[in-house]
This record gives sequence, C-alpha cells and structure tokens, in this order.
Amino acid sequence: MKRVKARGVPVLVYEPALDAPEFFGSEVTRDLEAFKSRCDLIVANRWGDELADVAGKVYTRDLFRRD
Repeated sequence: MKRVKARGVPVLVYEPALDAPEFFGSEVTRDLEAFKSRCDLIVANRWGDELADVAGKVYTRDLFRRD
C-alpha cells in the first residue's frame, strides 16, 4: 500500500470486519458492491467467487483460485 500511495494512487480498502473509517490513511468500506464499482483495479490476496463479476480488474497471487 505504501508504494502505491507514494505514487499518488488513491487506495480504497474493503474490510467488512474493520470498524475504523481509515486503515493506514486509506478509506475503508464495508460495502462490497460500492467497493467494486468505485475501483478501477482490485488487488486481492485470494480469489473469491464474489469477485467473478469484476474478474477483469482483479489481480491476485491466487493463480489457481484455490488458496
């Protein structure tokens, strides 16, 4: 996140379990649909079926969509 933000790219964090309005200075949302519509690019640790409708803008280390 630090490297991306240092280049001037705004970061929106999706985390339904986090009650804080910010995480390391980035806005936090708990609304997945709003998150998906507001983001041009989504970086995810793991693939989830809830990302299928925006698969074209998801980048993940989970190449085989199983871990």
